[in-house]
Amino acid sequence: MRVAVVGAAGRMGQTVCRAIDDAPDLELVARLDEGDDPHSLEGIADVAVEFTVPSQSEANVHALLDAGVAVVVGTTGWTEESLQRVREHATDVAGHVFIAPNFALSAVLAMRFAAMAAPYFESAEVIELHHPKKVDAPSGTALHTARGIAAAREGRPSPDATETGFEARGMETDGVRVHAVRLAGLMAHEEILFGNVGEGLTIRADSYDRSSFMPGVLLAVRKVQGLPGLTVGLDALLD
Repeated sequence: MRVAVVGAAGRMGQTVCRAIDDAPDLELVARLDEGDDPHSLEGIADVAVEFTVPSQSEANVHALLDAGVAVVVGTTGWTEESLQRVREHATDVAGHVFIAPNFALSAVLAMRFAAMAAPYFESAEVIELHHPKKVDAPSGTALHTARGIAAAREGRPSPDATETGFEARGMETDGVRVHAVRLAGLMAHEEILFGNVGEGLTIRADSYDRSSFMPGVLLAVRKVQGLPGLTVGLDALLD
């Protein structure tokens, strides 16, 4: 399978390039970065892995769809509106797009466990912790986690009597509070906190190295051409 990497000079892009090079069934045919035109991959690549920044990602995906290239996206910062635009475009051109808030198995399982636990607890909050070079906050993983919790709780909000200093309570996503920490020395971490009177549950996922994302990225690369339209979330590929 011929694979290109868009955002190849970035920290994640470099790691993806090495993983593709090491995979016997994949061939790295192009490395694109800022200023390179994704349309140039038409007829050259079967799949493109897109790890750039939120301000560029959607435009790259549309260009790759127009070029007839299947796309695996690891860039976060997607909104429901931008996802819908990609969904419509992918449907119109019979394309294939896979977007994952997180490619680490630990994070995917944490999100699944959180959705399972959510109906049984009165309170729920999400804390995501990342390195200070991350450009978007809160992370796509945290937003995806919060939306999953909210859906499982059918929109039931957590109790909160805060009247002053409400800006310290984090961003609200579908009734779930999400807090973002940016700290030198961290990689990618998430804590999901649940509480009832007299008890609590904490689910935590930690990625200490970017290599933790590569099995999920390669799985998506191998599967994306069999997924019509837009697919969101690595759990869609797991048994």
